[in-house]
Amino acid sequence: MTYIKTHIKHLLAAMVLLSAVQYTCFADGFPVRPKRLLLSPSVSYFIATKGWDSLRVKRPFPDNGKFTSLTYSLYAEYGISRRWSVVATLPYVTNTYTQTKYSNTSRGLTDLETGIRYYLANINYIYYFMLQGTVITPLYKNPGLGYGLTGAELKLSFAGSGHLFGNSYYFTIEDGVRQYFGSQGPIQNRYSATFGLTLDKKFENQISVALGGFYSVSDLKNFNVNPALDKNFAFNQVTLSYGHSFSHEFSIFVSGGTFINGRNTGAGSSASIALILKPFR
Repeated sequence: MTYIKTHIKHLLAAMVLLSAVQYTCFADGFPVRPKRLLLSPSVSYFIATKGWDSLRVKRPFPDNGKFTSLTYSLYAEYGISRRWSVVATLPYVTNTYTQTKYSNTSRGLTDLETGIRYYLANINYIYYFMLQGTVITPLYKNPGLGYGLTGAELKLSFAGSGHLFGNSYYFTIEDGVRQYFGSQGPIQNRYSATFGLTLDKKFENQISVALGGFYSVSDLKNFNVNPALDKNFAFNQVTLSYGHSFSHEFSIFVSGGTFINGRNTGAGSSASIALILKPFR
């Protein structure tokens, strides 16, 4: 069991919280119009062969260790009114860790997230302040897929748009505090800032850069072969995205990201493709 404990010591914070890598690549934080539905199916791939220890020292995983995760996710938002909307995210993941003469795979639905958004205020319908409450509901019993604990999150967002060098830009700044309930359930802070710029007058092409991170704290500070018990870690990541709008109802975004520093987590990179669908207007 020694080699299992070793790779968990450097990695499993990333395994159980891969949702943190899946930052929304489009302009989140702006309201969806009343009685309008937005759907975003996506697929993401994450890989790590190194990890940071508790002293933030990065080392390769032992015995040619490698962790990969393939995530399929569906995000939906429905506008109830100008100020209120409901949101939901449903992911399905396949997590695999391999070493020399060892392999382990976990797959299934993970945490269903359902929430309600309230747009507190706006400035000339250009800048928006949003508050969101989310409930996290585990849909699994396999400890390789997550904590298996119910949780709640409160998130505040500030988003806006304008013009720069003849092109339009947008930005979003978000910070959310999440608490998992139960014995020694961690409290976590997730934060991100995104800046996007259109590349043409028709608003068909855009690029964006995002910087985000995750900080998790729990009284349980020891590592365990059960990944749901690895609850003290931190990381920051940077993500680049390109988006193309084929019409008002259909857009596609391609993103790539990498962890730039961390503690008790894998040093990995990710790639994703997301579709933005508005089935009726």
